[in-house]
This record gives sequence, structure tokens and C-alpha cells, in this order.
Amino acid sequence: MALISANSSYSIFNISRPSSSSISRASLSRTRRFASSSSSASMDELRAKFMEFPYVSAPHKDLMLELLSSVDNRIGSSLQPCTLPTDVQHFGNPTGTASASLHLRSGVVSSQIDFILGGWIHCKLPSGSSLNITSLSAYLKSSTNAPHFLMELIQSSPNSLILILDLTPRKDLILYLDYLKTYYEDTQLDKHRQRLHTLPEVTPYFSPSLYIRSVLSPTAVIVNIDIGAGEKTNIEEIIRDDIGPVAKEVLQFWLDSCACSERSVVGESEKCYLAERDRIIKSKTIEVDLGSSFPRLFGQEVADRVLSVLKEYYNA
Repeated sequence: MALISANSSYSIFNISRPSSSSISRASLSRTRRFASSSSSASMDELRAKFMEFPYVSAPHKDLMLELLSSVDNRIGSSLQPCTLPTDVQHFGNPTGTASASLHLRSGVVSSQIDFILGGWIHCKLPSGSSLNITSLSAYLKSSTNAPHFLMELIQSSPNSLILILDLTPRKDLILYLDYLKTYYEDTQLDKHRQRLHTLPEVTPYFSPSLYIRSVLSPTAVIVNIDIGAGEKTNIEEIIRDDIGPVAKEVLQFWLDSCACSERSVVGESEKCYLAERDRIIKSKTIEVDLGSSFPRLFGQEVADRVLSVLKEYYNA
């Protein structure tokens, strides 16, 4: 899961990929290991809890539901049911001031999808306001070199939010100019960033981490939206009228041209390159972001339980 913690430290979610036979064995192992703990509660109830997005506005919730529906309609048949343990699908801190819901679906063996992870986090802040994070990320296997998908909305006040939206590249864009051209230039992907930057409420957001900045693509939408006090427009309108159309169009492109494309990796050496690149980035997610933010939000015991399971999927 991608996260920006309360101090706006952002990270990305990625994974390493072993051979296809290892993938199958690992997937089956995870399924067997977690299925027993998940069987005690209704999967439908847990999915419904995830789909509630209970702490965000109606336009924000509607956007997340539309994105998830698009994923399910396009590639749902290529995904397994969520096999996370029940206490990882929904959890909170001992004091009741923070809660979260995660929904992870791995791709079937024959699919190019590694996994899809959606989630929301809610935390009451000492200031009296709340931190609300919703995210959707999608990862592909090393059988394709197409980009991953990343979207996150982070809101810590009624009048502002941070949006991160990107197709994260899996090859060096200087060494592989054809990759830059195929996925970012010819597709005019930068038009979405340009569109949002025409709004007077939008300013660039700069992650304090140089590492994070280097992971994202040059067309990444990383913006801070602040309407200020007394403005006529509001965050809900911007989510509905501006962020929503952009996010849906970028996701649809990823579904059509990345997740469902027949573009294959040529040669085992490139598969190894992709697997190692994914492994490094995804390991950093656990180490730098989740490993530091989850204990602060949920306490060490809960964080250790959740992260130990996610590491299985992240191969971290």
C-alpha cells in the first residue's frame, strides 16, 4: 500500500518476482496459510467494510468505488479472492483513534497481474482533525515490462488534500527511450498533470524523499490542492469534477494498455532485471514507509502483525 504519513512522507509499493514456478508455489502457500484464518469471518462482510470508505466525503467514496468497479469489470476474472487474514483486512489501534481496511487480490497463475491492493486509513489527529488516506495500487509480474499503477488521496483537513497518481516505470527511462515513448510520450500521459495544474487551487507537491521522487515517472501527478478559507469551490467539487475524470482515464489506460496488453518481455535477462527492480522498490516501501508509519498509527503489535503478512506478498 502506498502511504503518505501524517508528516507527508510518501512511498510506493512494489515486489520482487521469482520464477513463474516459484510464483505459483508462493501464491498457493499464501492462500493455504491465510485461508484458515480468514474462514472464521464472512469474506463478504470484510469486503463490504472495505468498500464503505466510511470517513471520506461522498464524491471521494464514489470515486474509489468507480475505480474498483473498473478493475473488477476489466480484470476481475484474472484475480483470486482476497486471502488476507481477517485481522489484516480490518484493524485498528488499541485506543480506537486509528483504523484501516485492506483488500488484496493476487492474480491467477496465467495472468500478468501480480496483485491489486486497495485500502483506506483513518486516524484522529491531536489537532482535532483527521487523517484520511485512500489508495489503489496495481502490480504486474515480470512477464511484462508495462508500468504499475498507483493512486493515493491523502486528506488531513476539510480544505486540502494531496493527490498522487502515476504509472510507475519499471525500466530506466534514459537507457530505454522506447519505453518512455511507448508509455509516456505517444500516449500524451502528461496531459492529465497539465489539466490539473490549470486549477488555481493546485500547486505541486514535493516529497521530502529524493528516492521517492526518482521512482515516479516524469508524468506523475503529485499535487497539493488547497481551496483556502472562504473560497466558493470546495474539495468535494474538485474531486468530482477534476480529480475523478483524470484518475478514471489514467486507470482505464493502464487496464487497456498495460494489464491486458500482450506486450511481452523478451528474454530471461529482462525478466530478472524487472524482478530485481521491483524487489528493491517494494522492499523500500516496507522499510522506509510502512515500517515507520504503521507503528505510529496502530502500535507496534498491530503493525508487526500486519507488516509480517504484507511482506509475504511483497516478498520483502
